[in-house]
Amino acid sequence: MKNGGATMLLTALALAACTPTPVETVGGPDASADGGEGIVDAARHDAGRDAAPRPDAGPLPTCATTDPLALGQCVEQARYQADLVTIAQPRDPGSAHWQAVQDLCADRLTSLGFTVERHTYATGVNVIGVRDGATDPTHRVLVGAHYDHIPGCAGADDNGTGVSGALEAARVLSMASFDRTLVVACWDEEERGLVGSRAYAARAHAAGEIIDDYFNFEMIGYRDTAPNTQRLPLGVDLAFREANAEYIANDRRADFVAVIGDPASDPSVTRLETYADRIGLPFIPLRVPASLLASSLAGDLRRSDHASFWDQAYPGILITDTSEFRYDDYHCTAGPDVVENLDPVFATQIVTMTVSAAADSLGLR
Repeated sequence: MKNGGATMLLTALALAACTPTPVETVGGPDASADGGEGIVDAARHDAGRDAAPRPDAGPLPTCATTDPLALGQCVEQARYQADLVTIAQPRDPGSAHWQAVQDLCADRLTSLGFTVERHTYATGVNVIGVRDGATDPTHRVLVGAHYDHIPGCAGADDNGTGVSGALEAARVLSMASFDRTLVVACWDEEERGLVGSRAYAARAHAAGEIIDDYFNFEMIGYRDTAPNTQRLPLGVDLAFREANAEYIANDRRADFVAVIGDPASDPSVTRLETYADRIGLPFIPLRVPASLLASSLAGDLRRSDHASFWDQAYPGILITDTSEFRYDDYHCTAGPDVVENLDPVFATQIVTMTVSAAADSLGLR
């Protein structure tokens, strides 16, 4: 994640203090059909509940390609962890390990049956894997993460977790057949200003590509269930009274995934929430109004590659552990950003949730 003054999630909460309290929308994937002109109150989500499947929904299915929930159960923590260990070394652009991770993305996607392109633009290289849809191949659903990092920092959470998650999602999604086309991307130069994803999104727009969803993994590996581990800005108590009350009642634990989406992404944010609830993953969504998508006031909402898609009028969803408002070792600021700091169970749950939601968007056959 490129550097910024405050985390995306919490800036959104502060911005919400300047807007009327939104009305909660209840419904299925088409909820919030008003275009999302307001940020949905997170009060109905218990950010501190234990990460356990909902007991009233029955047992989770075993791994299968029969439906999106079952497909999500094919995610394997051991595979995710093995890739994370490989990736988590300094890999600033042009370095030997940057090249090694680029090669890992290309080789893995090729082995999974994707058509792979090393998208070379002016200053870097994205790795793009494509599997054509069976009946509606012109419509694309993307899953991606940036593979670069800053010099001298292992970047385990930022963004080794995201790349490992994208590769595991690619493996599981490659097991099934879909109506729409699946694209999995490893972006370059996010830390230099979203350079790689901007180059791709601009090219896609110029070519008239149809992108139905983009799921962006950005730092998905850090969770802390101890009290007083999630920080919030001033004003959140006024903007979200019920959410703040739950946050305080839960002793300010940093144990939830944050999901940030634009109005066009709202149906898929709802799908992500549905699957998170089903597997017992604490979840807080932030639906960003259209009026803020390109605003300088929302700069911290745009600190990862989803913003490149917003700028081309494509849907984009950021999936994150909230970065430095939870994780002191972001960019190795307070200590090394290494694998040993992270929670693989939490990250695997996030990948599981995303695989199921992406399968819905792709049209599982």
